[in-house]
Amino acid sequence: MSDARLREEICQYGRSLFERGLTPGSSGNISLRLDDGGWLVTPTNASLGFLDPARLSRLDAAGMLVSGDKPTKEIPLHSALYETRGSARAVVHLHSTHAVALTMLPEIDPRAALPPMTPYYLMRAGQTALVPYYRPGDPAVADAIRGLAGKYSSVLLANHGPVVAGDSLEAAVFATEELEETAKLYLLLRNLNPRYLSPAQVADLVTTFGLDLPVHDDHDHK
Repeated sequence: MSDARLREEICQYGRSLFERGLTPGSSGNISLRLDDGGWLVTPTNASLGFLDPARLSRLDAAGMLVSGDKPTKEIPLHSALYETRGSARAVVHLHSTHAVALTMLPEIDPRAALPPMTPYYLMRAGQTALVPYYRPGDPAVADAIRGLAGKYSSVLLANHGPVVAGDSLEAAVFATEELEETAKLYLLLRNLNPRYLSPAQVADLVTTFGLDLPVHDDHDHK
């Protein structure tokens, strides 16, 4: 795909996410890894609803700005996912309401922030990790994501929002949307004793669709 088409794709998806209220104001950012190891990234303080293809930040493989506007300050969290998820070609970070709300609940398991509620949540987002709060742009958030050792393609930043990697920009966007909708379902059904997918049903999805879900030892969880 040409450079011009990739830039337009970022702008189209950004506008769609913004117009549907999934990331307000100038929040959220998108990156796309290029064949030469460099990136296209949305600029700092830019609304995803009003991106200019020509002003997207172009970074080289070392993360240095080559052209365009100054990049988002959230580069560290994008970098950490690219480093630990070898298949990642795009990363989407939003401030979507329900996903942010989920991170504030006391019962959330940081190893599996959401239960297996729907097949498409597992098929698109896998399981979701929750990492502690860090101020936006803090390089320590990258260390927290690296600590997950590439086991998760979807991560929630406490009191902040989701960051999701995909093998294409479309896949990353779809997974982020699925995560937001699943968080919404969880909040709607919280304390109502809903029926989640059974271990056998999850195992069937794993076998049928070749899902790679993290395996946890409950004895290690306090």
